[in-house]
Amino acid sequence: MGNPQTPSRARRAFTRTTLGLSLLAAGHPAGAQGDGAEYPSRTVTVLVGYPPGNATDTIARLLAERFAARLRRPFIIENRPGQGSSLAAGAVARSNPDGHTLLLTAPAAMAINPALYARVPYDPQRDFAPIGLCSWLPYVLVVRADAGIGSLAELLARARAQPGRLSFSSSGNGTISQLLMVLLSQRTDTQFTHVPYKGSAQAHTDLIGGQVDVNFDTITALMPHIRAGRLRALATSSLTRTPFAPDVPTVAEQGVPGFEGGAWLGFVAAATTPRPILDRLNRELNQILDEADTRRRMTDAGSEILKSTPEEFASFIRAEQLKWARVVKESGTRVD
Repeated sequence: MGNPQTPSRARRAFTRTTLGLSLLAAGHPAGAQGDGAEYPSRTVTVLVGYPPGNATDTIARLLAERFAARLRRPFIIENRPGQGSSLAAGAVARSNPDGHTLLLTAPAAMAINPALYARVPYDPQRDFAPIGLCSWLPYVLVVRADAGIGSLAELLARARAQPGRLSFSSSGNGTISQLLMVLLSQRTDTQFTHVPYKGSAQAHTDLIGGQVDVNFDTITALMPHIRAGRLRALATSSLTRTPFAPDVPTVAEQGVPGFEGGAWLGFVAAATTPRPILDRLNRELNQILDEADTRRRMTDAGSEILKSTPEEFASFIRAEQLKWARVVKESGTRVD
């Protein structure tokens, strides 16, 4: 694509497409399956590694509905949570490579879990054929509104004055919620004490209640508390300000250049899926993302639109793998 509509990190990563060509070069003869016009020939199953109602599930159902309407075959969602979405990814990796089993993946399965878990049931570089990106969920750093902290600089100054005294809640070990705080600590030479929870709800409740001091989570999840005056937004995680909170400065513009992270979503198929099928799915996906109704519904779900070619997505995945593997390693976080 000439000018993919992506957040800032994706735009930079997409200039390095050669990094990801190995994910696509083998096993995809250009002439296989004709031009993909006969695809799909039956129901397509889209695996989601999270439970119903999760943000990923919401986006998956929205896009599956549009795929089904355009391709005139059912696209059904199969929720298969477990091991941070690794179980769903493993199932797609082992599926028949004909494009009828897809994965809507997030950073966990492709970029974080291979470094976090002792073993995952797939190789993220060899077992998948990228189709395209579709979504970016920005994160926001928050404190209690009455904490007496009015900016990121004030938070970091307090953390440096009392190393390890301030605590942060997360939605679990190895989640973006934790790893963004780890990345912030690494980039600013500060120390925060991690308090992991099983999900975001209790992590937010205890922040509001004063049991912990800081939280990094999606704008969608935290905005109701920000609007209600319970929490104060200090910074967002994208390189450029998000349209969902245009008055909140980014971490990068507050003295931490290059800081960026968030939850992206994209479709992959099993490795060796014929290239014409990947191209057909990519074309349909990008046309769906251009639809006014799709854009409205994704905005309502708290998602910015991402678009890419398969090569661009492959490059992006590789860049994310390198980034988060380094953060996980330096944090010492492991899950057996």
